[in-house]
Amino acid sequence: MLKTWRRLISASASGLLLFTVLINVHAGPADAAAAAVAQGAEQDVFRIVALGDSITAGYEPGMTDPGVKPYGYAERLLEQGWYHGRSELKNYGILGLKTAGLLQYTGAIKDGAAITAEAIQPGLSDPRTGQFAALAPQIRTELAAADLITITIGGNDVSSLFLNYKALTDADFAAQLAERLTEYSSNVTALLKNIREVNPQATILLADQYQPAPRIALGAAYDKLMNAAAQFTIAAENIAATLNQAGAPLKVAHVAAKFAGVEGSLTHIIGEGAADFHPTQLGYERIAAVFAELQWGEYRTPAVTAMASETAPMSIVVKGKELDTPNKPILKNGQNFLALRDILNAVGADGKWDNKTSSATVIYGGRTVVITIGSKTIKVNGADVAIDTPAFLQKVGKEDKTYLPLAALATGLGFDVNYSSKLRTAFINP
Repeated sequence: MLKTWRRLISASASGLLLFTVLINVHAGPADAAAAAVAQGAEQDVFRIVALGDSITAGYEPGMTDPGVKPYGYAERLLEQGWYHGRSELKNYGILGLKTAGLLQYTGAIKDGAAITAEAIQPGLSDPRTGQFAALAPQIRTELAAADLITITIGGNDVSSLFLNYKALTDADFAAQLAERLTEYSSNVTALLKNIREVNPQATILLADQYQPAPRIALGAAYDKLMNAAAQFTIAAENIAATLNQAGAPLKVAHVAAKFAGVEGSLTHIIGEGAADFHPTQLGYERIAAVFAELQWGEYRTPAVTAMASETAPMSIVVKGKELDTPNKPILKNGQNFLALRDILNAVGADGKWDNKTSSATVIYGGRTVVITIGSKTIKVNGADVAIDTPAFLQKVGKEDKTYLPLAALATGLGFDVNYSSKLRTAFINP
């Protein structure tokens, strides 16, 4: 097991495996992505910017496959945002990034100046680094508009020390740890000041560092490395105590405590393939829960989970409330359809049915929308707007219910509609 742990840390120190797919800002495909973005620009949107290392990026073994999109803590945090209203995520996690690298990166963002990958941190092998570096001026705008900024950083600063712990005396280990802690505190304090110059008011959540190896792998050294991780937590708390201000909250996300004693199930240390200290899906969920509970006081999951049968109806969350209705969502020709009346009742919209034209007229938010059964167009304030799939009537009990695709809610009514395939849940926010 010790060899496994050494192999794990060595992989981290050399940059780990890399994945080439760009971070997707949503947790899953949205049936109405384009329309939702257009409408969201006019609405109050909760904006999240995630900065940091591979934990922020959502890395897991196997992400060398361009078809694999990350589903880490940040993507889950976006889903939690949808429970509370319109939300968006910008994720700029960079594999292999150290605190010194994030300091350089936030400095360029603060200045609104493009930077090179090498100037951020020499030797980064994450193929997206150059693109992220060039986006620094744009990221400054995004950071300035953020409501929540999350950061995971520091693991790469200490990984080489953990790798060599067996070759060091206790005194040497303690001395080198103290040096890393001093550098960590200095860099993190400086990079947080960079962020505060761009955004003086957003909530900043800074994660501490979990110790990834279980006791069975480390033996007697487990307590030694757990103590080292605890000192990073103390350093993060000291930074927060210094920089936290009323109206400009800075909080520590205590991730390390959630991993203690259950490292084997929350990381990829044990299992098929090469050992890897990155979180499993369960691990990323634990991290997301820590962040979400700090921000919203809760971490929510839908009644219909990803473990349910694929034939089970998906969950529908409207304005933060999960619908409980006999009119279950319908999957037809690869599209999700919802009962129109349920959505109208949930948002308080007015609607009426015309038997002669087989159409429903909906009035909401200054819009009058006419939805005709079987038509691939709807009328929005008198103008024809195309939709991919027409509405249809579905017999529910003794009644015919109008079902329309999720896309029509965004296109016609201006709702923000996001579908999380991981949660099998549609989030609808007016």
